[in-house]
Amino acid sequence: MEEIWIEKYRPTNLSEVVGQSTVTTRLKNYVKERSMPHLLFAGPPGIGKTTSALALARELFGDLWKHNLHELNASDERGIDVVRGKIKEFARTAPLGEDGFKIIFLDEADALTSAAQAALRRTMEKYSRTCRFVMSCNFSSKIIEPIQSRCAVFRFRPIKSEDLEKYLKFVAANQKLTVSKEAYESLTYLAQGDLRRAINGLQMAAAAKTDITPDVVYQAVAAARPEEVKEALQMSLEGDFSGARERLDTLQITYGLAGEDVLRQMHRSVRDLEIPDNIKVQMIEKLAETDFRLSEGANSRIQIEAVVANFTVLGRHIQKE
Repeated sequence: MEEIWIEKYRPTNLSEVVGQSTVTTRLKNYVKERSMPHLLFAGPPGIGKTTSALALARELFGDLWKHNLHELNASDERGIDVVRGKIKEFARTAPLGEDGFKIIFLDEADALTSAAQAALRRTMEKYSRTCRFVMSCNFSSKIIEPIQSRCAVFRFRPIKSEDLEKYLKFVAANQKLTVSKEAYESLTYLAQGDLRRAINGLQMAAAAKTDITPDVVYQAVAAARPEEVKEALQMSLEGDFSGARERLDTLQITYGLAGEDVLRQMHRSVRDLEIPDNIKVQMIEKLAETDFRLSEGANSRIQIEAVVANFTVLGRHIQKE
């Protein structure tokens, strides 16, 4: 069975990491100097944090990288016992080869408990001669300040659309796929800077057809076209409550979208509407309120209809103006 594409096409060196040239340039300097401090990688998911950490280890240690890198996913093992046991045990042993240190890579470090993070502070200092820590997280605010102050912090940014498209073309060429320009635009629109999501979307579409069009993409990833959602919003603002409600119902049935998914796509489409900013502000405020209600367990169908009804009322203010 073929390997998942996000693993099959994962970059193996820092030069291949997509869309993070500022970060990789600094990391290459550490490789050149054969020395580095503790590192903290922060940013949204799917933008190259884990890949950069593994590529850094490969370039530092060469063939011995697997022996000198200890990878832990903090979301699975996040208690204080892990810090006192596995991490401490690995940190105190000498590295293989000529390099003076090993690397402990803590993926999703923002899932570590407060007690585990507190215990980690002393371990980072005590074994700094033989071990360096590389931590990745989605939210750096969840990492306690004492640990942040011990690390060089790298901020990863969402990947630009042109970089996403370039890498998708590389994957498509290797997989011998025919992908239209509009399909690439659809994949980058849905990915929102997340390369992992973009590659997964391409693989799902390729499972349906080797000749990939926007229709294939949206059906495969179960997302509505932006123009369809935008049309539903415009109908509600023009006073056609029943038409807008039916259009959103159809989207949920056709694509199998959850209420939260519909709200997210509505939120993205609001920005593209040609209406006064004060109306946009009220629409986004209503979407935020509904998003909170859904997170608390409210009925998604009723809440989405309430949003459409609210937008219909707002549309009357636009017509009066």
